Amino acid sequence: MSTVELVSANAEVMKSTQTGADVIVETLEAQGVTHVFGVPGAKIDKVFDRLRDSKIKTVVCRHEQNAAFIAGGIGRMTGKAGVAMVTSGPGVSNLATGLVTATSEGDPVVALAGAVAVADRLKSLHQTLDSVGACRPLTKYAAEVDSPVATAEVLSAAFRAAEADRPGAAFVSLPMDIATGQAHCKLIRPSIFVGSGPAAKRSLSEAARLINAAKSPVILVGLMASKPKSADAIRSLLRRVLLPVVGTFQAAGALCRDEFPYFGGRVGQIANQPADTLLDSADVVITIGYDAVEYWPSLWNKGKKRPIIHIDATPASIENDYSPAVELIGNIDETISTLVPLLQRSKLADVSVELLQLIAEDRKRLMAEAAVKAGVPIHPLRLVSELQKILTPDVTVCSDMGSFSIYLSRYLFSFRARQFLITNGQQTLGVALPWAIAATIVRPAEKVLSISGDGGFLFSANELETAVRLNSHLVHMIWIDGHYDMVGVQEQIKYGRTSAVDFGPVDYVKYAEAFGARGLEIREPDDIAPTLKKAFDTPGPVLVGVHVDYRDNTKLFEDVHEDAIL
Repeated sequence: MSTVELVSANAEVMKSTQTGADVIVETLEAQGVTHVFGVPGAKIDKVFDRLRDSKIKTVVCRHEQNAAFIAGGIGRMTGKAGVAMVTSGPGVSNLATGLVTATSEGDPVVALAGAVAVADRLKSLHQTLDSVGACRPLTKYAAEVDSPVATAEVLSAAFRAAEADRPGAAFVSLPMDIATGQAHCKLIRPSIFVGSGPAAKRSLSEAARLINAAKSPVILVGLMASKPKSADAIRSLLRRVLLPVVGTFQAAGALCRDEFPYFGGRVGQIANQPADTLLDSADVVITIGYDAVEYWPSLWNKGKKRPIIHIDATPASIENDYSPAVELIGNIDETISTLVPLLQRSKLADVSVELLQLIAEDRKRLMAEAAVKAGVPIHPLRLVSELQKILTPDVTVCSDMGSFSIYLSRYLFSFRARQFLITNGQQTLGVALPWAIAATIVRPAEKVLSISGDGGFLFSANELETAVRLNSHLVHMIWIDGHYDMVGVQEQIKYGRTSAVDFGPVDYVKYAEAFGARGLEIREPDDIAPTLKKAFDTPGPVLVGVHVDYRDNTKLFEDVHEDAIL
C-alpha cells in the first residue's frame, strides 16, 4: 500500500470512529451554538479540526481574553451561552479576565480549553496547569472531563450552569487524549422544558402587603431586569401600577419611552445623582433583577431600616445593608405578572411626584446646555447630546470603562432591552470592541457603535483585525485625553496629585489603516454628527477618534459618598 493510500485509509478509519472531539462538536450543535471564538493550539486542535465539518463557524481571535469577551457579548444579547475555545496553559490563564467579567456581568459563557493527557496532568510538562483550580473562583462551574464516558455529561452541565438563574461563565478542561480517543458516550440533548415558575404565593402576598401599605415605595431595577422578557413584565407592571423607578447602569433599556416620566435616572458607583435622592426617599424598596455588585448597598441603604423586597431568579446575598424583608425567588417576569393583580396603588406619592418633576426639569436643562457646548477639545456632554440623537431603536451601543462611561451611563438613555451594553461588575477595560463584534453577529441588520477611552482601547485593539476579517459593520469611537482619567480624578481627590496615569499618543487613523479599516477624526463639535454618519455609511469597521475635555470630571465626584472613592 502506498503512503497516499495508507493516509487515506487511516483517515477513513478515523471518520468511522467517534472521538471525544466528535461528541464535543455534536453537543455544541445540539446546544444551538452557531459560532466558536478562540485561539488554537496542539492540546485542542482535534476539536478545531472537527469544527471544520460542522455547521458552527470558527472565529479565530487575536487573544483569548477577547474571545471570552465576544462570547460574553453573544451571551448577553441572546441569553444563550457564547463559546470560547482555547489551548492549555497560557491559553487558559489568558481567559481569566473574560471569565470573571462574564460572571460579574451575568453573561452566559462556556469556555472550553485543551489540557495535557490525563496521565500527564501531575507531571512537569509544558503548558501543564491546574486549569480547573485556576478557573473555579472565576466561574459558576468548572470541571475536567477525565473519562470518555463523561464528555457529554460535563459539557451539558456547563451549559446548564452558564445559562441558569443569574447567568455567568462555565469552564471545561478537555485533556487531549479525551478529545482524540474513542468516545464511550451518547449525545445529551438539552431539555426544552427548563425554567422556574413565579415566586411562592406566601411571598407574593407579603410583598403585596408591604407595597400597598407603603407611603413612597420605589423600584430599583438591575441587570437581570433588562432581559427582554423581564423588561416587558416591568413595563406591564408600570401600566397597571404607578411606581417610581431608578435603575443601575446595567439596567439600561429596562423601561421604554412611555415609562420615562416615572424614571428617576440611573444610579451606580457614586451616590450623588438625582435618582439617589429619589431612592433615598423610599420607605419600601423593590429591587428587580439587582445584584449588589452593580451598586453597593452600603452606598444607597446604609443605616436604613426600611423593608426591601427582592425579586430575582436567585436568593439575595445577605449583608449588613441588604437584608430583604421578603424574597420573591423564581422566574422574574412570571413573578411580576403574578404580583401585579395583588397591588393596589392608583397614584404616586407626593414626594415621588415632586422629585420626578425636579429630575425631569434638571434633565431637560442639562441636555439643553450640553447641546450648545462648544470648544475644542470637546466636552463629554456635547458628545452625549449628539449620541442621543442617533440612538434610534436600530442601534446597539457597547461601552468600555472609564470616565466617559460615567457620562454615558448617567446621561445617555435607551428604551430597548439590551440595546446599551455597559460593564460595571469588574469594570473591565477592553470589552467594548469585542462586544461590538458580537453585536454585528447577533444583530447584523443594526448599526453598532462601541466606545472606549484611549486607555481602554489598546487593551483589545488587536481584535480590530478580527473585525476586518469578519467585515464587521461597526463604528468604534475613541475618546482621547492621554490619561487613565477615571483613576487620575480619584487619585487627585485622595492624594492631591496623580500617579501612573499618563501615556503617549497614538495616531488612530493610521492604526485603523494598518489593519485595513477606515480611520476618521472628529475635530470640533459640529463635526460629530456628519462624521458619525460617514462612519456608519462606510462598510466594515471604522475607528473614530475624538479629543475630549475632561476638566469638569471632578464634578462627577461632587458630594460623593466616601466609600465610593476606591
